Amino acid sequence: MNTSNLVIDTYGLSKKYGAIRALKPLDLKVARNSIFGFLGPNGAGKTTTIKLLLGLTRPTTGGGTMCGFDIVHDSLDVRRKIGYLAQNPHFYEHMTARETLRFRLRFFYRGPKAEIEQRIQETLILVGLDDKADRPIRSFSGGELQRLGIGLAQVNYPELLILDEPAASLDPQGRRDVLEVMNRLRKHATIFYCTHILDDVQQVSDSVAILNHGELVAQAPLQELLTGSEGPIYHIVMEGDARAAQTRLESLPWVAEIKVMLSETQTAWQVLVTDEAAAKSELLPMLVCEDHLCVLEFGRKKYELEDIFLSIVEGGKDVKQ
Repeated sequence: MNTSNLVIDTYGLSKKYGAIRALKPLDLKVARNSIFGFLGPNGAGKTTTIKLLLGLTRPTTGGGTMCGFDIVHDSLDVRRKIGYLAQNPHFYEHMTARETLRFRLRFFYRGPKAEIEQRIQETLILVGLDDKADRPIRSFSGGELQRLGIGLAQVNYPELLILDEPAASLDPQGRRDVLEVMNRLRKHATIFYCTHILDDVQQVSDSVAILNHGELVAQAPLQELLTGSEGPIYHIVMEGDARAAQTRLESLPWVAEIKVMLSETQTAWQVLVTDEAAAKSELLPMLVCEDHLCVLEFGRKKYELEDIFLSIVEGGKDVKQ
């Protein structure tokens, strides 16, 4: 990856507290204008990593850059380029959303009042709170509070947003609203976020990194992880005699393996292929042309991020890219 396109770029970043190694040497790469999911079980080292990136603690070894600045020597410059949302943000409940944003923005901007108010209004629209801008915050739902927190984090036009559990403890509608805001924000900033809600990660993320026991055990584009380490697999269910079709498929150079499952009336295949382009263009037409064979189901096997996450964390599997 071109380093000029990296918002976060660490090399051998590690942290020890006495004899405890909280973070083993970490090489983390986060591309500009991406949504990057940072995952791991409790105690995996995620919070330690964020503290190191923000300059809140010094690394034992290694280093890195954020937004082009050194995380150790240029920590103040780094903080000017980022926005941060804590897992449980707190607000002055008697204030309105507009007043809260105005209070925050004056720490960053001293320009004309009209420009400040314009930026506040843009932020309220961006996070979907423009119709509630002048209500006391005490009347906000959990999802509205989280969206206000995201608005506060990005009101200073940061290059990078770091969000800690942005949709935790929200109902399905609140989670959906937060994810929609994150998708809208990708035009303006890179989003680096921690979460335990793997379904959310699968919906919005471009890339994922997984920590386990302080070690980076996976880092890849989301779709690469969801493909599975074996390679593309096609799931096929048929009625009829499939023996001749199986013999034909096994002779093809791009078919690596066929796993067969039989029932009284149906045959199911898991077909592992080495050339997905060939499989897309040839596999289904070949089966449809077979006499006395009816294809009931056909499709690429889908993996869930939760299954992959558990196999990596519990099985010690390493899929670093």
